[in-house]
Amino acid sequence: MNILHLTFDMRIGGTEQVIKNLILGADASRFTMSVLCIESPLGPFADDLINSGIHIEALNRKPGFDVSLITQIRQHIKTHKIDIIHCHQYTPYVYGVLSALMTSAKVIFTEHGRFYPDSTTWKRKLINPLLHRFTHATTAISAATRDALVEFEYIPFNDIDVIYNGIIGLEPDNKRLEELKQRYPIAEKSTLFGTIARLDPIKNHCMMLRAFKRVIDAGVDAKLMIVGDGDERSNVDALIDELSLSEHVIMTGYEPKPHAHLALMDIYLLPSLSEGTSMTLLEAMSLRKPCIVTHAGGNPEIVLDKETGLVTPNDDEQAYADAMIMLAQNRQLQEHFGQASRARFEDTFDINNMTQAYEVLYLRLLSGAQV
Repeated sequence: MNILHLTFDMRIGGTEQVIKNLILGADASRFTMSVLCIESPLGPFADDLINSGIHIEALNRKPGFDVSLITQIRQHIKTHKIDIIHCHQYTPYVYGVLSALMTSAKVIFTEHGRFYPDSTTWKRKLINPLLHRFTHATTAISAATRDALVEFEYIPFNDIDVIYNGIIGLEPDNKRLEELKQRYPIAEKSTLFGTIARLDPIKNHCMMLRAFKRVIDAGVDAKLMIVGDGDERSNVDALIDELSLSEHVIMTGYEPKPHAHLALMDIYLLPSLSEGTSMTLLEAMSLRKPCIVTHAGGNPEIVLDKETGLVTPNDDEQAYADAMIMLAQNRQLQEHFGQASRARFEDTFDINNMTQAYEVLYLRLLSGAQV
């Protein structure tokens, strides 16, 4: 059964990691999986898949709506005898469903996240119901994402399956962890808050920094580690200086494999304005980290408030600071949330749950095609 994943590219990101995990976790005796990117270059995750023998190609989408792309994708479907074209995110979905017309390929659309603030257009109100008629399955990575598809993309609620992202659980790399402890010495009684994300306005680092300033002003012995880089770097650096937080904040820059940094953190922070299912949040839970997240997108579905962590109102600086202070001052609660996070991860967000859910979906569509 030939499954083609259609996406923008295979750079480092949540959507790309889901595709990678799906492919590497698939039952190779049943499925042959490949990737077609509508944009170049391929990106780092492609190298891992190519080294594992996965076929990957990249096209060069032109600005605007590239009609020629439809012909190229359709030819790819026919040449490689694709049974299912699994489209990741909206733009690849539009090209994918149009390309699959007049072929035998079934179409799956997976929505991985939403913009903030969310919106729609009159074009989508007209076009999406038509595209949906030629779509054989639609999935969303959280109930919040599903609800956004209903409200803003006009896709029927009952036609959308929620399949949560899944990852392989992490275990601490003790050698690497010791190296980081030497590089970033943290006092034993000090609490290390941390976050790992690209420096982008949607990740709301500035609100987190202002909340952290309140934590320091409250007399809490703490440091904040920010792992990542991006267009917001200059604004983040300027705010750190403005708030006089330089001695309390550790800016590591981009780290290709930040798992040891995550293991070093005492409390993981995710202050995003919008979020689908954060892969790093799942990694933090797998490492038994208590997490503080904003009520954005899928966050409150992943972190259960006061059960596995704390959920604060979206973009509420004072509430976020209060949660940080409360958790930093209660080591017993940190331990409790950490163990509960690991248990929830194993129950719901382990990679096997995700791969099995998609494989059941693939088989359901293909068996229907054979009837």
